[in-house]
Amino acid sequence: MSRSHASSGLHAAAWLGLAAWSGTGLATASPPDAIRAAAEHAVRARFDLPGNRVEVQALPLALRLHLAPCEQPLHAELSDAIRPAPRLSVPVQCPGSWAVRVQVQLQLFHHVLVTNRPLQRGDGLDLADVHDEERDVTRLGYGYVDTFDQLAGRSLARALPGGSVLTPAELGGRQTVRAGDHVQVLAQLGDIVVRADGVALGSGDDGARLRVRNESSGKVLDAMVRGPGMVQALP
Repeated sequence: MSRSHASSGLHAAAWLGLAAWSGTGLATASPPDAIRAAAEHAVRARFDLPGNRVEVQALPLALRLHLAPCEQPLHAELSDAIRPAPRLSVPVQCPGSWAVRVQVQLQLFHHVLVTNRPLQRGDGLDLADVHDEERDVTRLGYGYVDTFDQLAGRSLARALPGGSVLTPAELGGRQTVRAGDHVQVLAQLGDIVVRADGVALGSGDDGARLRVRNESSGKVLDAMVRGPGMVQALP
């Protein structure tokens, strides 16, 4: 066989090896493109879940790397504990031989909730306040909120401008009563229960203490939240 035919055969075998998937890796003589492809496959396997759109690109390997041919499928896998980030270091192994780490750029697009308008601290949240929008969540280091169910009974822990991605830290506790709500104030005198109309001056869940203004007299008193729209005057 001539040198040119032998060289062509080697190139063809290497090219065919790039497409021969087996298990978690590629059956390959470990050309750089196959190593990068194995790393990209591992990232997709970890993050390509329902509701996600994944874009990955492995960076070129270091020129100084000289790896022995791998006679087994390359192995690359990311732990479930790995969180999405703009750049990931992915281990790629030739079983029983060498291991390298491949840098992979990741964009992970997911629909998250974004505020429609400026909102104030203590504001309750409903469907009119937010909309869902596709964002690259690798850039959202503080997390995100992605379902409307997560907003039920919640209020904002701080003010937010319009167009802000909601994060879990920005959601206050679930609040049965919110500031400005009209509430029934119960005052117990022995066996007698007196009811009065009031306006909550604070927010809180069952058992929380807050201030309430009597709508008739204008007097302000301390009360404890008993349930939706109901508080009990404290001594």
